[in-house]
Amino acid sequence: MNSRTNIAVHDSTVLDQIPWEQMQDGEYAHRYLLALMTDQPDRYVQNVRTQMWALTVDDRVMPLTVNEAEYDNSYVCSPYTHYVSYAKEELDMLGSPLWKGLFSVVLTGLGLWMKASQSNRMAIVNNWLLSTNLYHEMSAEEAERITHFCVERFPRHIIAFRSVCRKLCPDFYAGLKETGYIMVPSRYVYLFHPDWPALGKWRVRNTLRRDRQMLARSGYRILSHDELEEEHAQRIVELYNALYLHKYSKYNPQFTVAFIRLAMQKRTLTLIGLEKNGRLDGILGYFQRNGVMTTPLFGYDTSLPKETGLYRMLSSLLVQEAERQGMMLHQSAGVGAFKADRGAVGEPEYTAVYVNHLPLYRRWMWQAVAVLLDRIGIRMVEKYKL
Repeated sequence: MNSRTNIAVHDSTVLDQIPWEQMQDGEYAHRYLLALMTDQPDRYVQNVRTQMWALTVDDRVMPLTVNEAEYDNSYVCSPYTHYVSYAKEELDMLGSPLWKGLFSVVLTGLGLWMKASQSNRMAIVNNWLLSTNLYHEMSAEEAERITHFCVERFPRHIIAFRSVCRKLCPDFYAGLKETGYIMVPSRYVYLFHPDWPALGKWRVRNTLRRDRQMLARSGYRILSHDELEEEHAQRIVELYNALYLHKYSKYNPQFTVAFIRLAMQKRTLTLIGLEKNGRLDGILGYFQRNGVMTTPLFGYDTSLPKETGLYRMLSSLLVQEAERQGMMLHQSAGVGAFKADRGAVGEPEYTAVYVNHLPLYRRWMWQAVAVLLDRIGIRMVEKYKL
């Protein structure tokens, strides 16, 4: 029997044919995919236009997004947005008008090259439309099987996996490379395990302890998932937007009230809030897979004084959740010095792209970008803890 017969793609009309109860995390995947595939994805993530399929591989089911161009999409579906539009917004971090001007020209040229090579004609496997995609254990053999299947099904598309981290999935990472994927650095992320502080420096343990004391003395009440109510949904969107869209970038996923209500009702994210005087001032939402948890939803009232410490308190809550469940915490990218002071370890994260079946003019760009980012981009982030 050909092992590829255990792989299939399903559209919204045949979701009931998937044996969800036999799948790993099948109930969770069913709740999430049924909503996003029955409706259009942009009802839940406003700045995403994509075709979404359910890809079944043996006893796993994963979302598969397919795009043609859509250069204004959030980076979760658009490599052009990730490597050009978003990158241009971050040039102010360089602190030098000269370097900003130089890199702006470079990024404009890269953008033209990406469009010419049809970089956004891409099928992304296991793409949950979140900042971080977590993976079940996947072998090198499975990486090859999925790739062959997707190339046959989408012969004109780049095949890709986002959020590939060698430390979290070493076998899968190696399998992708063996299959012929180009590993393109995408972010420098921070990982934390509850056991690490006890093995490390006293300074780390002391910093974590002071964060907890700040939370305990703050006067904020911790709201569990079940204590949050429907009327909080709009406020949660506002808190997320204040941080991720207004402070950072409009190219981050723009979650809607419908997305928050889905999380509340179907627990597609576990939500925790901070409330004082009847007002919700901070929110986080996490999910977990294969012993790892991550927080695609995080926000607080940025109009309050920095001394309030909402970011510190929310981060402390998240660490406590990781401790309670004994899980690795994927803390995403950014604020590197803050996270390193609290025991997190930096690790490159990649977008793995497979282009061997495509014409040369569509392949060269990815090879060049991978070399450039690996030799320059990652080293800069590591040095300055960005």
